[in-house]
Amino acid sequence: MRRIYLDHGATTPSDPGVIAEMLTYLRESFGNPSSRHTFGREARDAVEKARVRVARGLGADPREIVFTSGGSEANYLALRGVACANRDRGRHLVVSRIEHHSVLDTGRDLEREGFEVSWIPVDGSGLVNPGDVAAALRPATILVSVMLANNEVGTIQPVREIAAHARAAGALVHTDAVQGFGKMPVDVRELGVDLLSISAHKIYGPKGAGAMYLREGTNWRPLNRGGGQERGRRPGTENVAGIVGLGMAVELAAGELEAEAARVGALRERLVEQVLARLPGARLTGHREQRVPHNAHFLIAGAAGFELLAGLDAEGVAVSAASACAAGSGASSHVLQAMGVPDELALGAVRVTLGRGNTTEEVDRFVEVLERLVGEIRSRNAGPKSAQG
Repeated sequence: MRRIYLDHGATTPSDPGVIAEMLTYLRESFGNPSSRHTFGREARDAVEKARVRVARGLGADPREIVFTSGGSEANYLALRGVACANRDRGRHLVVSRIEHHSVLDTGRDLEREGFEVSWIPVDGSGLVNPGDVAAALRPATILVSVMLANNEVGTIQPVREIAAHARAAGALVHTDAVQGFGKMPVDVRELGVDLLSISAHKIYGPKGAGAMYLREGTNWRPLNRGGGQERGRRPGTENVAGIVGLGMAVELAAGELEAEAARVGALRERLVEQVLARLPGARLTGHREQRVPHNAHFLIAGAAGFELLAGLDAEGVAVSAASACAAGSGASSHVLQAMGVPDELALGAVRVTLGRGNTTEEVDRFVEVLERLVGEIRSRNAGPKSAQG
C-alpha cells in the first residue's frame, strides 16, 4: 500500500539537506559550543551561522534570536518573560481565544497568579477583529498575543494592524508564527511585533528545535538561570545539531517560498473544490481567502472525525481531526467552539495540510477515499429503515 501524508500541520519530514548538515554535528564536529578548543569553536561557529540564517529569514538582527526546544517553549518564554519583567507596570494581557495551547495554558496560569487576561473572540471564519483588541487595551496592558496563522483552520490574522493598536497603547506584542512561517512572508519589522515564535519541525527541520525572536531592548526577563548560554536568556548546552537543522530549514524555506506557496495553494484549491462538489454536507472552515496556502479544514456532517481518520489511516492516508497537540483530548476543538461551530458538527472535523511531496494524484486519491468512507459511515449510522404496517 502506498501511503499518503497529508498532515504537514502536525509535523513535516526533515529535508535531506537538513539531515546532511545535521549529521556533521552529530559525528565529526560534536563539541560543546562553550568549550574553547577547536571542537567547541566549530560547534559555536555552527550555532552562530544558524542564528544568522534564522535572523535573515525573519528580517531580524542575529542578536535578537534565542534558540529554544520548539514553538511551545518559545511561546511560554515570551508570555512568562514579559509578565515577570513588567508585573510592576501592569498585570493585564490580551490574548485571542484560538491560540495554541502553549499560549492558552500559560495565560490561564498567569490568571491564577494574579494577572488578568482579556480573551478576544473571533468571527465565524476564525478571524480576530483588530477593533476588539483595541477596545480591550488599557493602561495596565503589558502584552498582546495573537497568532499569525491558526494551526487548525489556517486563518491568517491581521497581526500588523493589531500590533499598531497595541504599540500605540504602550503594550508589547507577541505572535505565534509556527504555522505561518515558511508558508507566507514573515518580517518582524513589517509586522511590528516585539516577540515571535517559530519551530523547526513545521518547516522540514528536526523536532526539538525552535526559536524566539526577541526585539532588542524589549523589557523581558529570562525564566531560568545557570550557564549563561544564549546571552543569558536560556541556559543549557545548546542542541547544536537541532539548531543547525533549524537554520538550514529556514534558509531552504525562504529560497522556495513563493514557488512552493503557489504550487501547494493550487493543490489545495483542487482538493477543496472536489470535496465540496462530491460530498453533500461538507463545509470548508476558516477564512476562504485569508489563509495559509497548505491548509484545508472541513466539517463533514453525518461522519465523526475519529471514524474518518481511522478509515483513512487504514487506506494509508494520514490527516488529522485537530491540531496534533489537542487530538487526544476527546473534546471538540476550542478553535471551532470560539468560531461558534456546534459540538455535533465540530466532531466531524478533518484537517488536511499539504506539503512539498504531495501531488495531484495524491489529492485525487484522498478525495476518492474520503467520499467512499463518508458514504459508508453515513449509511451505517442511518441504520435499517423500520417496517411500516
